[in-house]
Amino acid sequence: MPNYKNARHGEDIHRELTAIFRSLKDPRIDPMLSIVRTELSRDGSSCKVYVSSLSDIEAAKESVKGLKSAAGYIRREVGSRLAMRHTPEFQFIADDSIEYGVHISHLLREIVPEEDEAKGETEE
Repeated sequence: MPNYKNARHGEDIHRELTAIFRSLKDPRIDPMLSIVRTELSRDGSSCKVYVSSLSDIEAAKESVKGLKSAAGYIRREVGSRLAMRHTPEFQFIADDSIEYGVHISHLLREIVPEEDEAKGETEE
């Protein structure tokens, strides 16, 4: 049975983390950092936050170091902004899904012109 309350809290945390990330002043945190997804545990005690950078995976890994050092501040801010009984502990994980998506997009763009050329030859 799906737990809608847990999913709702996960979305709220995602939204608030996005706003908090913009206000962080740590130079290790990439300004082009985005949250890919958040996974809130069933009991709400921990939350995995998958982050990705538009630059590269190394920038995301360096940003994770900065986020880990600011985890206490981030947890306090989320707790003060959301009316939750317990604020989860955050585990930040670097993810390369945006970079992978860009790679797939480039591959698809290379395939499409080849298909257009093949169509033009069959129509003639």
